[in-house]
Amino acid sequence: MSTGEESGRPVSGGAVLRRQVTDAITEAAFAELAETGYARTSMDAVARRAGVGKAALYRRWRSKQAMFAELIRDKVAGALPPTPDTGALRTDLRELFATFRAQLANPLITRIGAGLLAEAEHDAVLAEVLRSGVAEPRRAAARAILRAAIDRGDLPPGLDLELGTDLLIAPLAFRMLVLKGPIEDRYLETLTRAIEAALNAASS
Repeated sequence: MSTGEESGRPVSGGAVLRRQVTDAITEAAFAELAETGYARTSMDAVARRAGVGKAALYRRWRSKQAMFAELIRDKVAGALPPTPDTGALRTDLRELFATFRAQLANPLITRIGAGLLAEAEHDAVLAEVLRSGVAEPRRAAARAILRAAIDRGDLPPGLDLELGTDLLIAPLAFRMLVLKGPIEDRYLETLTRAIEAALNAASS
């Protein structure tokens, strides 16, 4: 934390410039990723697109992998909404699915999501970033909904939490990222009822 931040004064001068450079690099990195794919994206290309020297990237990250690991985690952390807590399973599910739909419909996610999943098969670092930085926070939100529903008596205590979490995450992600099918409100309503029924049957 800078001295200005500790004292409550807004940062200025060099700190502002560094923030502007980092923002430019971040925008350039995701633009390059969307345009050329992870495997073909290079630090040189990101620096050119951002209008900075390559040294500006290497002062922040030691490699392309390290850069995207941090940027992806930051992007996800900034987009995580509060876990729905409406007091009823069906409305919790409906809110969760609506949130996932909005996030997965983001043009950036649409363009890079499936590609990153494919690249993760050949890149252990990227695979870990997607697991811990992207998938796990959403799975944690899903598990919280399921545990609250069990506590209320909306779901049986013997519910298989891992299977239940898969049911909350996988269908919508597959339809939007792989099939790229339309997700209308009517679809979400039907999905909500179907998943609620499946959860009640998913007891160990």
